[in-house]
Formats: sequence, structure tokens, C-alpha cells
Amino acid sequence: MTFTAPTQDISFVLHELLDLPALLQQPLYQDIEADVVHSVLQENARFVQELIAPLNSIGDRQPPTLEQGQVTMPEAFNEAYAQFVGAGWQGIGHAAEVGGHGFPQMVAAAVNENLHAGSMAFALCPMLTDGVIRLLTEVGTPQQQELYLPALLTGRWSGTMNLTEPQAGTDLAAISTRAVRQDDGTYRLKGQKIFITYGEHDLAENIVHLVLARTPDAPAGVRGLSLFMVPKFLPTDAGELGPRNDVFCASLEGKLGIHSSPTAVLLYGDGQGEVGSDGAVGYLVGEEQQGLRLMFIMMNAARYAVGLQGVAVSEAAYQQALSYAQERVQSRSYKGSAGPVAIIAHPDVQRMLSTMRAYTEGCRALAYFTAQQFDLSLATGAVAGAQSNQDDLDAAQSAHALYDFLVPVVKGFSTEVAQEVCSLAIQVHGGMGYIEETGVAQYYRDARILPIYEGTTAIQANDLINRKLLLDDGAVARNLLTQMQADAQTLIKQFIADNGGQARQVESAASPLRGEQAKLQQITTAFTAALTDYEQAVDFMLARAQDNRYALYASSVPFLHLVGTVVAGWLMLRAANICAQKIAAGTTDVFYQDKLNSCVAYAVWVLPKTQALFGSIQGSVALSDWLD
Repeated sequence: MTFTAPTQDISFVLHELLDLPALLQQPLYQDIEADVVHSVLQENARFVQELIAPLNSIGDRQPPTLEQGQVTMPEAFNEAYAQFVGAGWQGIGHAAEVGGHGFPQMVAAAVNENLHAGSMAFALCPMLTDGVIRLLTEVGTPQQQELYLPALLTGRWSGTMNLTEPQAGTDLAAISTRAVRQDDGTYRLKGQKIFITYGEHDLAENIVHLVLARTPDAPAGVRGLSLFMVPKFLPTDAGELGPRNDVFCASLEGKLGIHSSPTAVLLYGDGQGEVGSDGAVGYLVGEEQQGLRLMFIMMNAARYAVGLQGVAVSEAAYQQALSYAQERVQSRSYKGSAGPVAIIAHPDVQRMLSTMRAYTEGCRALAYFTAQQFDLSLATGAVAGAQSNQDDLDAAQSAHALYDFLVPVVKGFSTEVAQEVCSLAIQVHGGMGYIEETGVAQYYRDARILPIYEGTTAIQANDLINRKLLLDDGAVARNLLTQMQADAQTLIKQFIADNGGQARQVESAASPLRGEQAKLQQITTAFTAALTDYEQAVDFMLARAQDNRYALYASSVPFLHLVGTVVAGWLMLRAANICAQKIAAGTTDVFYQDKLNSCVAYAVWVLPKTQALFGSIQGSVALSDWLD
């Protein structure tokens, strides 16, 4: 089965749902034209379909090899990466002033989603490089930016994030890697890091590791961590490769999935390099003991990107399940047929496929909407800075606050959804789904890491509670509620106007409402009920912060799921309204009818879950009485 980039839905979300053309009118993006964005997305689709997607099964069967500290990737990966670098894809979402292409993050999100859908294992390398670029762009010294960014932005050099150690795991306070300052201002690092994605490989000519370590006089805990840049090869002042640094790959992890992504155990200061025996040479990023705060720049970028991975693998799994259901003939139709029919005609297969599609499209809209908030914060912030306009400054801060609020939701919700979508993909295949030969099991295996790495779902949920909801006493969550309520009320008023001032509910097939209007009201009714659960859940969590902290954390994951379900549902409601208007205006494009049906599926199969989620949140109080 071949992957086809979902260009029409991507275009719909970017242009019609989120109004990318309006964003491109902002001074920050005014040099980017809509037809250029279209061309980029079309070329991205071709590139992924022809060059990246074939790597998925190849990499699953042919993992990288390690010999004497050197990792060799499958030959097809090297060929594809060379073309990735040559085409300039690495710089797509980075600012033009530092050497990137300057496209909004919404566009970069679409490009990167397709890359991950084609081959998640391949796309992990440029994904982490993006994070290093983002961090150096924000906090690197001018010298560091001048020396490292040009090579990173082309992809000639790649980047990694080094946090985890054998004894530390998620508890970064237990990090023990040491960094000792030298007379020349550099540092020498000694220690071991594990689970380092693309920690060693032969795709790029150099690898830039960002490493959390502790200086000798640093206080205990995370407050004592500093951030260091440790290149595999020390660059000369001209940007050429110099001596081999003392950082080497001791082993590669054998994993459940993403087999062709080399996950390395790295040794720093093991005495194997060309820089002496004092340790690996590292360069301080920012100031000492500010490491974790700075690393969060890269961590947040990675968390958002992992959420995109959830969307991507869901799309790929859905496409394969749909293709199989259209081809697999088995059993007669429940409506009656002369003989066996394709299984897509069976009601429960339709339920599974519509659920998969609804979840995937809802999470795509959520991810792109979150990227839009980042773009708006930059665009309006630039205007505010140029004109000293307080309204623009407030708008920029509001957009960035919403972006921060939604990042853990994108990461946690979209990756958990991917588990269900990939599981359903196997179920659609029946027994054949459990056979590796069909290929659908790979999506399930690959996707299983997503709710774990870059912070488990619980870590995302606790971040949503501690650093978002409680930090502003629920202000962002309630502002979002106001926006969602306003959209729902606008539609309800429209229904009343369309029916002579009488509100009608869609209760059965005998309802006087028909067609698109009936579908739209069904979505609105389900969404309005889910909004009530959202409002009550926000109030509940804020109250528990005062009287029951155990209940707060016991219910944090259900709360994250509820927020994700509702915000994605809101965007599907808005999408449904756009589609209904297009259909009413006489469009002949079947996309809009199919999209509207997908939005109805979200209302039917997904939104009702908010009631159960809120019930779980409430039940955490009783649970805490005997488990605390």
C-alpha cells in the first residue's frame, strides 16, 4: 500500500479553517505568497510519496548497524537524506534572518506531518535538528549562531537532545554527567546518556549534541543543571570539520518499533576521541545553572513535533485500513447482496474507519491551530515592537499563552489517539492485521513510543495543570471556553432563524431537519454538551488545587484527554459549518460532503466521551480517600 499525502484536507485546514491568507498579510510574512505555499505543499507531497514513504518498510526490516562506534544507516536512507538536504527542507519553518525559509509554523507543520507519515523513523533526524536550530536561534551567542546555524539549517549537520541517564530516567534532578570548565572557556564533559535518538549515524557529516550536565560546584537538583553543545567533530572557525570529539556510541537500543531510527547509548569522556583524556569538549549555552530552562525551548518544540507524529501515523494507518477494507471481500451485506461484498460495506467497519478519520482530522486541526497561535504571537509581536502598540502586544501575549497551553495537549492527546487509530487499523484487517506481512502492525509498533518519549502523557498532563491551568488561575482555559461557546451560540441562533424562530433538536430520523442542516445541528448539540463537561472540569481542577492535590494529579490525564477532545471538536464544528455553507452554495466538490460527514462522525463517536472523562475526574476525589 502506498501513502498519499492528504493535501486537500491540509489545504482546507490551513486556508479555509485557519485563514492562512490573512496571516500572510502580516508584515512578518508578507513576502510569502499563497501560491508559493501551494507549490511547497505540492512538492512536499511528491517528495514524501516518491522518496520517503518507500523507506518505511525498508527501515523496519533493515535497522542500522553499529561497528566500532560507527553507525551505518540503510543505503536508501542515505540517498533520501541527501535529497532532503539538497531540496532545503530542513529550513522550512525557520526565520529568514538566520538563514531559514521563513514560512509560518502552520506550513512547516504540514510539511513535517507528511514527512513523519511517510517514514517516522527517517523524519526523527530532522525533527530533532529543528529543535537545536530553534534553541540556538533564541539563546545562542552570535558566534555560536554564525558557526552552527548555516550547517544545521541545510541539514548537513544534525542535532540531538541529551537528557536521560540510566539512573535518572524522567527524574532530571538525578543527572550526574559532569562538566568542568577549562581555562579557554570550554568545558570537559564525562558521563553517559541513553535513549538518544540519532545519537550516532552517517546521514549528516556532523552531529551537534545538546547535553544537560552538572558543574562541580552546582547545587543539587534541576537547579544545578547547565546546557552544553557538544559536537561530534569540533568545527574550525571556518565551519570545517576538526578533531573527533570524545563522544562515542556504546550501543544501539533494540526497540519495539521505529527500527531504522538509531537510538544510542552515548559515552562522554571515555578517552576514545582526538581531544585528549580530560573529557568531551563542550560549549556552554546560555549561563551556568540555567540548563533546564533553556532546554525547555527544545523540549517544547520536540513535544509539539511528537504530537504531529501522532497525527501522521494515524493518517498513514487510516489510509492502509481504508485501502484494505475497499479490497477485502468477505460476507454478504446486511442489506442483502447476491454474494460477498467488500468489508467496507459492513456497519462496524464503517464505524471504525469513520472514527479513525474523525480522530485524525480532529488532531490535525488541533495541531495546526496550535501552530497558528505561535505564528500569530510572532506576527503581532513584531507589529507591536515596531509600533509600540499595546493592543498588538496584548494579542501577541494572548496567542503565545494559548500556544503554551495547547502544546502538552497536542503532544498528549494526539499521541494517545494514535494508539487507538493504529489499533483500529489492525482490527479492520482482522487476523491479517496481526501478520507482519500486511505492514499495518508496523504503525502500531511505531506509534507505541509516542505517548512515552519527550515526556509521558502524565508528564504532559501535569505540565498542563501546573504550568498552565494553575499558573494563571484558569484564565487561558476560560478564554478558550468563551471562544468555543461563542461559536456554538452563533450556530444555535442560526438554526433558530432558519426555522422561523423555533429551536429544533435532531432527535431521530423523523426529525423535520434534513441534510446538511441536520448534520450541523447534530454536531452542535453534541459539542454543546461536551462544552459543559469542559467548563465543569476546569472549575473542578481549580478547586482541587486548594483542597485535594492527590485528586488533581490522579485526574490530570483524563483532564488532558477532555481538553483535547473538546478543542478538536470545536475545530471540527467550525469545519462542519464551512462545509455546510459550501454545499448550500452549490459546490460540486465531494470533499466538502465527505468532510462534513467526518465531522458528524467526530460528534457521534468521540465527543460523547467527555461525559465519561468528567466522571473519571470527579471520581478521583473518592479514589484519593483510600489510595492516598
